[in-house]
Amino acid sequence: MKKNIILLFLVLGTMMVSCTSNFREFNTDQAGITDDDLKADNNDHGIRLGIIQQGVYFNYDYGKGKNWPFQLIQNLNADMFSGYMHDAKPLNGGSHNSDYNLQDGWNSAMWGHTYAYIFPQIHQSEDSTRTGQPAFFGITKVLKVEVMHRVTDYYGPIVYTNFADPKGEYMPDTQEQVYDKFFLELDTAVTVLADYIERKPDASEFSRFDILLDGKYTSWIKFANSLRMRLAMRLAVVSPEKARSEFLKGLNNEYGVFEASTELVAVSTSKGYSNPLGELNLVWNETYMNASMESIMNGYNDPRREAYFEHCSATELNKEYRGIRQGTCFAHNRYSALSKLTVTQTTDAVLMTAAEMWFLRAEAALRGWTSEDAGECYKSGITTSFRQHNVGKIDEYLNSDNTAADFVDVYDPENNISARCRVSPRWMEDAENEIKLEKIITQKWLAMFPEGCEAWAEQRRTGYPRLFPVRFNNSRNGAIDTEIMIRRLNFPGSLVTEDENQYRALVNALGGEDNAGTRLWWDTGRNW
Repeated sequence: MKKNIILLFLVLGTMMVSCTSNFREFNTDQAGITDDDLKADNNDHGIRLGIIQQGVYFNYDYGKGKNWPFQLIQNLNADMFSGYMHDAKPLNGGSHNSDYNLQDGWNSAMWGHTYAYIFPQIHQSEDSTRTGQPAFFGITKVLKVEVMHRVTDYYGPIVYTNFADPKGEYMPDTQEQVYDKFFLELDTAVTVLADYIERKPDASEFSRFDILLDGKYTSWIKFANSLRMRLAMRLAVVSPEKARSEFLKGLNNEYGVFEASTELVAVSTSKGYSNPLGELNLVWNETYMNASMESIMNGYNDPRREAYFEHCSATELNKEYRGIRQGTCFAHNRYSALSKLTVTQTTDAVLMTAAEMWFLRAEAALRGWTSEDAGECYKSGITTSFRQHNVGKIDEYLNSDNTAADFVDVYDPENNISARCRVSPRWMEDAENEIKLEKIITQKWLAMFPEGCEAWAEQRRTGYPRLFPVRFNNSRNGAIDTEIMIRRLNFPGSLVTEDENQYRALVNALGGEDNAGTRLWWDTGRNW
């Protein structure tokens, strides 16, 4: 029965995206709130910002239920393509996104839901807070970048500066233009919030609406600075001078960046939000350890395994952590006895951690952008991640020469594959820079779990960690190279028939064919 319900949700998701794919309809607010809602109890701008916050790790109920949109938006693509997770059920007969038989109804969901329900709220929040509500305006700007960088990192070009602008004919920006605009948005956010703090240091109007941080405006500036560092590093090869300049602007801002293990951005479940990944995990039984995660964590004997995953439920696999390889086209349910996640509906949905910031600083030092020591920043990243998850044996891990383990499929030896990851946790000062970079990114990948959007983006940027390729590649016309792997998601298929001019403009801005083998602007295929 549960399988039938899930399939129904997938069909409904396809219908929803199709019905809203005409971009000119996106400029109509479909979130279901009224002017009376906004005025009640002095909620004003807080309600809109609440919707936006729930729309990052999407679980906003716009009238058609929760959880299933998140599965389409993130779990059936980025969470899997990042090497984090895999579904244990043979959806679509076993052939779907896993083996690159890409499902447009799933992969259009990020586009459809963001433009139909979240970006209109961002646009209206900007307009209503620009004059008279500087703190809310600054926070809107930070959230705008947080929401939309996930969209551009899926598809490439997006409609950004011309959103809600009929004079601009809703035409898209290139990804380079979007990133340039992101940095300007963050400039505005930091300036506005810093000025407001100086004028009203004790103000806290937003605190009761804040479900990502602690309600302090200083924390939102830290978030903006940290987000700037994340996005700057994405440009390390394609635009190195821009990347360095923006990175240092974030790192050196007087309000700082996230550093302590307790400093993180997470959608809190204490005010009504429910973690959709927890629902998929515990109720739908559809989120399991990926084989790449098994290989690296088991090979490293990583103490964070017990914080991330459950032991296998099968008696013969007692006390083991085992995962599922992507792209095997299995048509059975036996993998349901393997390792599920520890995430529940009440687990805060983490979007950014201090550990990530330390690994960004390690890479920046490696590239010569700062005078910091890359190895020390790397060790701080690991230490911060361990403390975040309350696990011990930090020193033992930092000195470990363990390497990734070969993957042995529990039920089908044809899926077995030798380990791809080649580095150990121990920092090696005399190693080549490429080895050091692989160590940094592999550990960052481990620390960011389970946030698949950022993990997939960084894996595409650097090629690390080295993930297992699919066994069967059923990409259309061989568009995706098995070893190079998937690079992006196609634009929604319905745009081709419902708004051909915009679709052609998007493809032109992409600069390549609209398929999942085309690299994004920042995805150069090089690391130096």
